[in-house]
Amino acid sequence: MNTNQTLENIENAVTDSSAWSRLRGFLNLHIDFSKGISISIQDLIIVVTVIFISTLVLRVLFKLITKRIPKEDKGKFKVVFGYFRWLVYIIILLITLNAIGINVTAVFAASAALLLGIGLALQTLFQDIISGVFILVDQSVHVGDIIELEGKVGRVEEIKLRTTRAVTIDNKVLIIPNHLYLTNSLYNWTQNGTTTRESIDVGVAYGSDVELVKELLLTAGKAHPKVLKHPAPLVLFTDFADSSLNFKLIFSLNDSFNAVESQSDIRFKIDALFREHKIAIPFPQRDIHIISKQE
Repeated sequence: MNTNQTLENIENAVTDSSAWSRLRGFLNLHIDFSKGISISIQDLIIVVTVIFISTLVLRVLFKLITKRIPKEDKGKFKVVFGYFRWLVYIIILLITLNAIGINVTAVFAASAALLLGIGLALQTLFQDIISGVFILVDQSVHVGDIIELEGKVGRVEEIKLRTTRAVTIDNKVLIIPNHLYLTNSLYNWTQNGTTTRESIDVGVAYGSDVELVKELLLTAGKAHPKVLKHPAPLVLFTDFADSSLNFKLIFSLNDSFNAVESQSDIRFKIDALFREHKIAIPFPQRDIHIISKQE
């Protein structure tokens, strides 16, 4: 009985050893692509496993990055992330092939030269796309925001990966390359809300009743239908200038994009009130004395 069991164990061991040998032989089977590149089945399994793990990691990373991005912007970011994913795959593939003993030095050199050439040729394009990704991720600008960039003011209508499209106050389309957000100061008028503080400067002649001027300015501000009651309009006596007493009327609007129209209406009202109450708005004057030389 013990002899038969021993013989059976030996046969099983020989069979297992033979199966393992056949498996090792299969895994070590090489596929020759060229004289210097030969890949075994085991190498292919390692490459596929690494790419699979990388895919899982990239999916988790994508979910973490897009967690705060609005649903309508996720599609735009997904396109950029798709290009980034394939770049990661290529880099991981080359590193993995090099780690398992395949000579990919020539491929690395060719890839480096190609990427350098593309990077120099498309440097501005890459800057625009990267800036577009930053805008989508940090949510510094939203559709509907009123922004000021390089002295130009516009309401954001669409944010793309390369450019931002805005409409100016005079209804002209403003195309802004996204890289300008990284190289210039951006003023977002409505990030803290749609309410903004606007002002009108006006000067009156010396000798005018300053309390009456204050009352008239407040009346002009409060009379406009678009001026908010809270916070209430405010008048500041700003300076004793060379030829005028300067005042500033400060008021709040809920639509700063059309502030120019409201400011114009209030100026018309101020002029009418000043004329009615005999308040003079001075202008610079110069006296010229001509001295004639008598012969």
